[in-house]
Amino acid sequence: MNINLKIAVAEASSIVRSGVEMQMKRISGFRFQLIEITRSELVHEAIRTHKPDILIINPSMIVGFTLQQLKDECGCPAMKNIALLYNLADKSVLRPFDEQINIYDTNDEIRQKLEQLYAEEMQDITENDEQQILSPREKEIVVCVVKGMTNRAIADRLFLSTHTVITHRRNIARKLQIHSASGLTVYAIVNKLIELKEVGKP
Repeated sequence: MNINLKIAVAEASSIVRSGVEMQMKRISGFRFQLIEITRSELVHEAIRTHKPDILIINPSMIVGFTLQQLKDECGCPAMKNIALLYNLADKSVLRPFDEQINIYDTNDEIRQKLEQLYAEEMQDITENDEQQILSPREKEIVVCVVKGMTNRAIADRLFLSTHTVITHRRNIARKLQIHSASGLTVYAIVNKLIELKEVGKP
């Protein structure tokens, strides 16, 4: 699963804009919608219209406004700002930015910077993905539970300790967010782990 991001790239050079776009398309884990801004006087209008998640901007295009003013005036309080750099820049210039990208950065370096900016969102997606995936052993235990078997009976059937069965059941409940036998029954039938006629029959 990818994080969907709308990115505005404010840079006068069409070659550099194209290069940024090409690099973005190669980054795994993200899906981007890109908006190009070619002149500083178009920045406000573009941000106000498109409401991007990220503004990647050449600091030289910040003329007559600050990044905070831009966010406030365009109604984008959560927009992250990334400086697009050609060379070393003064720390005072970079202070308002959330991150910086140099035109010499590799694809992996850019991806790592985006992952750091969206660490919480990446964690949420990872957790959601994990919730959808049961191991083969966990599927076996779901089937046993749906058949009405006790933890001891499941342990004997699968050659496990009762403690291990209980641990598996906790993991299943966490992953699926299902905390009842009836809920597991619906899950097992929908996902074709068991047929309706087998429910309640050890």
